[in-house]
Amino acid sequence: MPELRRVPVNGVELNVAIAGSGPAVLLLHGFPHTWQVWTDVMADLSAHHQVIAPDLRGFGASSRAATGYDAATLADDAAALLTALGVSSAAVAGIDAGTPPAFLLAARRPDLVRRLVVMESLLGRLPGAEDFLAGGPPWWFGFHAVPGLAETVLEGNEAAYVDWFLNAGTLGEGVVTPAIRDAFVRAYTGSEALACAFSYYRALRESAAQIEQAVTARLTVPTLAIGAKPVGAALERQLRPYADDLTGHVIEDCGHIIPLHRPRALLALLRPFIEE
Repeated sequence: MPELRRVPVNGVELNVAIAGSGPAVLLLHGFPHTWQVWTDVMADLSAHHQVIAPDLRGFGASSRAATGYDAATLADDAAALLTALGVSSAAVAGIDAGTPPAFLLAARRPDLVRRLVVMESLLGRLPGAEDFLAGGPPWWFGFHAVPGLAETVLEGNEAAYVDWFLNAGTLGEGVVTPAIRDAFVRAYTGSEALACAFSYYRALRESAAQIEQAVTARLTVPTLAIGAKPVGAALERQLRPYADDLTGHVIEDCGHIIPLHRPRALLALLRPFIEE
């Protein structure tokens, strides 16, 4: 089992799972996850790496911050976490809501990021995602973005809501263990927990502007873009014009929550990439 620590960074306390020793790997989760979305990945990589998996600010057991859910602040949290743990460079992987801060961390602090892995997300308004967005953005983006609405509607029904995302994100295959499912439900129960999580969506416009500023310079960190259903190759297409060293891969027959649905397939890509 990973060791859990509370680490003060950037004005908040992050709940951080740490396992193993060796070259550092930082894992950034999405919605509606906690660090436990990486359980299988951590168990494998910790044989040869120090694996660091925080709950993002406001998520899980980390501080319920009033502000700071834009990608740049989340990236600053990640940088401060690495510094607090004495890590001078790390491979960094992000999925879903963890992808924009992982990208900005690599773009702004290439000294800290030796390899970047981004999964199943879009990077703001960058070109390349037109096919994915042809029918409009996912329905929950608008629902979550309205201040005060989603948490009011969902309070008392959090388990059913989380279950919908877990089922959709694993293509209905029932692979999510009860322990991880229950941990996610606990993390997103109550209006305060929901409001913090939805603050990420309410900051997407600000995050998009930060991403557009970042791509005025080249992304020099070697990068692996991994897609599944539904994002597919859209993230790779967004990054292609800006990245000096980019590899793209789509995992077939895999839902959005790759670390839970197809951890073996993910590890087969992650291991050789972060160890190069």
